[in-house]
Amino acid sequence: MRLTFLGAAGTVTGSKYLLEHDGRRVLVDCGLFQGLKQLRLRNWDVLPVAARDVHAVVLTHAHIDHSGYLPALAKQGFHGPVFCTAASAELAALLLPDSGHLQEEDALYANRHGFSKHHPALPLYTEQDARAVLHLLQPQGFGAAFEPVPGLEVRFSPAGHILGAASVHVAWDGGSVLFSGDLGRDDDTVMRAPAAPPAADYVVMESTYGDREHPKEDVASVLAETVQRTAARGGIVVVPAFAVGRAQALLYLLGQLRRAGRIPDLPVFLNSPMAADVTQIYHRHRGEHRLDAQQCQAMCQTARVINSVEESRKLNELRFPAVIVSASGMATGGRVVHHLKAFAPDRRNTILLAGYQAAGTRGAALVAGAREIKIHGAYVPVRAEVVSLGSLSAHADREELLAWAGRLPRGPKRLFITHGEPVAADSLRLALEERHRWSCTVAEHLQAVTL
Repeated sequence: MRLTFLGAAGTVTGSKYLLEHDGRRVLVDCGLFQGLKQLRLRNWDVLPVAARDVHAVVLTHAHIDHSGYLPALAKQGFHGPVFCTAASAELAALLLPDSGHLQEEDALYANRHGFSKHHPALPLYTEQDARAVLHLLQPQGFGAAFEPVPGLEVRFSPAGHILGAASVHVAWDGGSVLFSGDLGRDDDTVMRAPAAPPAADYVVMESTYGDREHPKEDVASVLAETVQRTAARGGIVVVPAFAVGRAQALLYLLGQLRRAGRIPDLPVFLNSPMAADVTQIYHRHRGEHRLDAQQCQAMCQTARVINSVEESRKLNELRFPAVIVSASGMATGGRVVHHLKAFAPDRRNTILLAGYQAAGTRGAALVAGAREIKIHGAYVPVRAEVVSLGSLSAHADREELLAWAGRLPRGPKRLFITHGEPVAADSLRLALEERHRWSCTVAEHLQAVTL
């Protein structure tokens, strides 16, 4: 078995792992690179394997940094099956077309306002391209064995993180490898804890928070204090939030706080029709999260959903306290960028960041204290208060990652650390080696190893 790291090595985006065995090629994850420009440019590079020579794709979950390259792969000639969990298939049916649509909108906006260096600016793929790959999705149940290609047996186990998120165990005659996928929290507000990992000869493990622990804070109290403080100034809370996962957790918490009288009875807007659709999917997969039917319904009723572009624009004219939850979670694109442009310059307002912010994103710049951020070719001053609610992250922190690895039934022959910035990845490597005396390697981009 040959394993090549085509993404998520030295960074937290672009997750792609190529497995080659007996002339068959399978991609585990097929994600877009995001964040730093030199990473985003990789999305336009030719893969070291021809798309038509990839026989199948197995997805750990539906987030765009794990699934968003699928339409581009199909444009290049891939026509094989894409295996994922049932919830991931439903989410991908929303996320992938939305990704294509946003790319088209961004290209049109860049061409209209002339700030792109490319003439004309083009999307990597379109909404139509994305819809064309949805028929390739083949949902599989947790724990059920399936063969993406002859000679490989694959099983999904729950990874927490978001609906449908899975760790992927791949076995062949003579060996096995476990891909952790993105691991969730043991005490997540909404999602259940990750399942104990199965034994494997090799492990490919994420390290997003490999060098830090989440703050020991009461998430609800910090959120309540932030909303109260902003409302008292007459300001607006703008929350960049991933449409899958963080948006639902925020709506759940905001609804609880408002009903308990811990925040003012101010309007909450969900400016992401896709996030509203995702919230409905939570009803259909209640076995994967902690909310019952009544709590799901309450979550759905917390916010007014903004559907049209015109309604979205009108939000930028608000002159009374409110909360606006809008994608994307790292402020890399989508409607939230327009809200930041409108509200970041005003000291009365607050920008609340609730999740991991990858290097090179606007979210990371805001967390770092940037006085201005670049939006649509121009610099926008940041005078609004910036609050980072790290404890609401959907990713396991350092101790939770170590605890997950410690639940492996036996030590692997070798453990590869991926999906982390260099310092986080190497910090986790050191901790695992010291705690377990395992052979651990931080994977490098395009590195190939024989298992």
